[in-house]
Amino acid sequence: MTESILEVRGLVAGYGAAPVLREVDLTVPRGAITAVLGANGAGKTTLLRTLSGLLKPTAGRIVFDGTDLRGSKVEHLVRRGLAHVPQGRGVVAELTVEENLRLGGLWRGDAAGLRRDMAEAYELLPALARRRGHSGHQLSGGERQMLALARALVGRPRLLLLDEPSLGLAPRVTAQIMALLRRLRDTGGLTVLLVEQNVRGALSVADDGVVMSLGRIAVTAPAARLRDDTALRHAYLGF
Repeated sequence: MTESILEVRGLVAGYGAAPVLREVDLTVPRGAITAVLGANGAGKTTLLRTLSGLLKPTAGRIVFDGTDLRGSKVEHLVRRGLAHVPQGRGVVAELTVEENLRLGGLWRGDAAGLRRDMAEAYELLPALARRRGHSGHQLSGGERQMLALARALVGRPRLLLLDEPSLGLAPRVTAQIMALLRRLRDTGGLTVLLVEQNVRGALSVADDGVVMSLGRIAVTAPAARLRDDTALRHAYLGF
């Protein structure tokens, strides 16, 4: 049985008095890509915001690599190895590519290690290396998404929470991002929890899939089963 890096039990969270997540149970295997799928409003983004500490749950437990995260501050989660790339990319438009990357590892206190990891990010994403002196607002949508991902990577995460990375991007760029996620899993053992509306793209790289509906987990299955089971796809994924 594959070891898990994240265990979520009975998670309830929302905005004001309105719950969005309703008794969510989720297990994320270490070194795997788990796709979180579902319609708009199913609770996918709220799930990532709660896991990353941006939204406080009203009930339930979140255990990351054996540590209960209840009450943890966002900066403490980052230091523990949990990185969140939110929807909308989150690049600082006024800073250059180089400065954005450096910002992702400022907390480390390891200048030599940060330089090494920035060099690795440029090697993984050569388009960013060519644009390292350009400001965020000068980048294309695909380049901004790549930069947001690279900035998370220089923090050396063990678990990457990635929210809608393909949103608004051309199919070619989406394919590049999915290929990069596969490479990071296969060569570096990175664990990814991937929220994605591009169901086919997500299932092409994922090991497992989780389908959310109305704030609950409706289905948990291997990605291959979600791809191949026509009845399941029609019932929950709309294709």
